[in-house]
Amino acid sequence: MQLPRSMKRLVSLLADATAILVALIVAHVLAYLYQPPSDLLRWAFLYVALTIGSLAVFTKLGLYRAVVRYVSFRALGSVLVGVFVSTLWLWALRTMLQLDFPGHAVANYGLMALLMIGGSRLIMREIYHRMVSRRKRRVLIYGAGSAGRQLAQALMNGEQFHPVVFVDDDRTLQRTTILGIPVIDPSQVEDAVTSGQIERILLALPSATRSVRKQILESLQPLNIRVQTIPGMADMVNGDISIDSLQDVNIEDLLGRDPVAPDTTLMQKHIRDKVVMVTGAGGSIGSELCRQIILQKPRALVLFELSEYSLYAIDRELRQLCDRHGVSLDIFPMMGSVQNQARVEGIMKAFKVQTVYHAAAYKHVPLVEFNMVEGVRNNVFGTWATAEAAINARVQQFVLISTDKAVRPTNVMGTTKRLAELVLQSLAERENVSTRFCMVRFGNVLGSSGSVVPLFKQQIELGGPVTVTHPDITRYFMTIPEAAQLVIQAGTMGSTGSVFVLDMGEPVRIVDMAKKMINLSGLELRTRDNPDGDIEISFTGLRPGEKLYEELLIGDNVVPCAHPRIMQAQEDFMTWSAMHDLLQLLDNACEHALYDTIRKLLLQAPCGYTPSEDHVNDLLARPLL
Repeated sequence: MQLPRSMKRLVSLLADATAILVALIVAHVLAYLYQPPSDLLRWAFLYVALTIGSLAVFTKLGLYRAVVRYVSFRALGSVLVGVFVSTLWLWALRTMLQLDFPGHAVANYGLMALLMIGGSRLIMREIYHRMVSRRKRRVLIYGAGSAGRQLAQALMNGEQFHPVVFVDDDRTLQRTTILGIPVIDPSQVEDAVTSGQIERILLALPSATRSVRKQILESLQPLNIRVQTIPGMADMVNGDISIDSLQDVNIEDLLGRDPVAPDTTLMQKHIRDKVVMVTGAGGSIGSELCRQIILQKPRALVLFELSEYSLYAIDRELRQLCDRHGVSLDIFPMMGSVQNQARVEGIMKAFKVQTVYHAAAYKHVPLVEFNMVEGVRNNVFGTWATAEAAINARVQQFVLISTDKAVRPTNVMGTTKRLAELVLQSLAERENVSTRFCMVRFGNVLGSSGSVVPLFKQQIELGGPVTVTHPDITRYFMTIPEAAQLVIQAGTMGSTGSVFVLDMGEPVRIVDMAKKMINLSGLELRTRDNPDGDIEISFTGLRPGEKLYEELLIGDNVVPCAHPRIMQAQEDFMTWSAMHDLLQLLDNACEHALYDTIRKLLLQAPCGYTPSEDHVNDLLARPLL
């Protein structure tokens, strides 16, 4: 049962009064070799006066406001000052009372009082921490640097975790103790986990590169112990997150891809002091584009979005971002569909838009496969309508956000995105077009809507199984912030009609990613060889239109650009006359829901469409149940 605060202070006062009495007795015994004092009345008065004066000084110094469990060296400094004043007060009292008490005895009193009053607090703190630590989860902190030490101190004062060992590759720290915690080298981690009954590993490496973090995580993966990490250094410096705000390991750490610092000149070229418009502003890529654009200080930002809630959410977030960074600009949240050319054109003209980032699209492969007409309408005709609006509104720069699924597509979504690229390439060659068009093609982004990463996390939390479509399926991955930065920089390069491809690094096997996420959650993979494991991986088969692997280039003809992670593709395209004829036929087929005709036109278009199935997957094209 917890004592009230007033009762705890009373106990501390009584303990200090007892300590003063014991210190006085010990000092007298050492001076007179166990001879009792001759005048007990004067000695009693001395003790009462000494105790009242000393406790008054301790109270004034705030010694009884300090919580014993959190007592620090600052509080011990107050004890030192208080005991020094108490010792001076004893010297004065023995002079006033004319007691035979030598100077060395007064000094002995001071030393004993300091030892008992300060030591009692340290002992109580240690006893408390030992009692509490038995109920805490034992953790290993990977990294004994500044962040690791701060984390350990925070955990010691908390109620959840008890740090029992540090790990660091700095040989000068190994075989030492920090805050009473031993430091070992990385080769001893497995033994520490096994013998120390450690329940969790905490990474305290906020400044380490992702490649370094990847190496560490790969070494920890076989241990089947939950690994968490502290926030990045920037978040802690800004005060956005505290050092003890533990997070699950980010999937980007598992990829080990270190981002390249953006080129400020390229980032600002078509944004600084300009009016910028983002279509699909509430989506995964669109919203991150808006965040990056805000930091480049445009004159105004137009948010164009079909979803009312998504528009509300991104508008609110961006206004808070502006306040946080001290950026002053106009933000205009506008609702509408990119298929409505009159609406889009009216907005562009009203706000005098100069740069457009076209991120609005349907991109979920199975859903577009099941809703073929709407996929074509939104991705192809929506892009065409927005591009024509930009031309009529004399927009200077138009950047299309494309996808690796547009390369040799096996599904409707990828085909519509490739057709959208061809529309812009054809418009770029049309006469009297002053708008500069370009396209940026890249793979999957981590954390986007429909991404496997949040799905895997949810499945692991629910106890599995983790569903993977195929054992050999691979995908390219990139973080959303890096993708948005590269899109902005790529949009400033090349000539009108250029197709840019982002360097996505090495493709990742989805099943390997799932295994790492399971192991680093502290769980074991359940297999035939390990039937007692925690979570199994279930293979569900490829979904309609899904490929085993994705590509970024149609051919091998690429041109390097100024940025090391941006390349320009050299690809064939259609004349505007041929493209216009195809669009007219496609529009008529969509208008009359001629599914087989739509499929035939997509096959005839120079998109490289090779469907994985020999029938239309649109749900309305199937016989009704």
